[in-house]
Amino acid sequence: MVEKDEDKSYFGTEETDIKQELEDLKGKETSQMELVWLRFKRNKLAIFGIVVLLLLIGVAIFAPFIAPNDPEKTGADRQRESPSSEFPLGTDANGMCIFSRLIYGSRIALLIGLLIVAVSGGIGVTLGLIAGTMGGWVDEIIMRVVDTFMAFPVLVFAAGITIAFERGIYPVIIAVGLIMWTRFARVTRGDVLGIKQENYIEGAKAIGESKLNTISRYFLPNVLPSVVVVATIQMPSALLFSATLSFLGIGAQRPTPEWGLMVNEAQAYMWSNPWPITYPGLAIVITVLAFNFMGDGLRDALDPVRGGGD
Repeated sequence: MVEKDEDKSYFGTEETDIKQELEDLKGKETSQMELVWLRFKRNKLAIFGIVVLLLLIGVAIFAPFIAPNDPEKTGADRQRESPSSEFPLGTDANGMCIFSRLIYGSRIALLIGLLIVAVSGGIGVTLGLIAGTMGGWVDEIIMRVVDTFMAFPVLVFAAGITIAFERGIYPVIIAVGLIMWTRFARVTRGDVLGIKQENYIEGAKAIGESKLNTISRYFLPNVLPSVVVVATIQMPSALLFSATLSFLGIGAQRPTPEWGLMVNEAQAYMWSNPWPITYPGLAIVITVLAFNFMGDGLRDALDPVRGGGD
């Protein structure tokens, strides 16, 4: 009977091949980052994700040079025009250039995603460090707060906050950031509890290091790799939530070139002209998939068990 090859790691990477390359690296000056890159580059989908995101970043940076028109300029005399040399993807119901709005929309998407992750990461990492290092009743209270927030539906919570204050991009960033911090807190706390068992932490206590100094010198640098992975995995969720809130009319407002808002405005005539709703929809899907692929690749590269390392 022919035995099946079960030495496949995530996304079909062969563990034996990675081990062979690690063997070849023996005797050389090989850093941890080089080993992580070795695992990461074997994940073809992760590489695809990075390439797509680099292209997206390039488009966002050079948007003024790529977009042929002002993305917020309306025109009653050019509503729902077909593609032309002046408007490569045509115009929407307000006479705005769809191609230019897609290009500038990449800026909005990256800005929203990064700021949401920054807000949620700042809250979550801080509370996770406090819970893990303090322990006792402080840890119990923080983790019960985490459980409470995790019980809330993100969209309902974010929509309620946005409507209560003001509709727009920045209220969405604050609202979504205030509900998405829980994963950062749980992962950070878990890492800190493991690091507390290390000998160098006991040594720091023995020489009288303060808690704040111990956190900044020993705990924070060691939890950063996990935080980066969580941030990468949270980016797609942040983009989807913000796009959904804009689609519902409580996020970005006209004439902001935001992909979710573009989908909202194009749905009224999607059956007679499906392309204005297709383009921003594809942009959202491709960006979310790229972040997911890169996040999975980073997670597996930093985890020797799943990444196929030694």
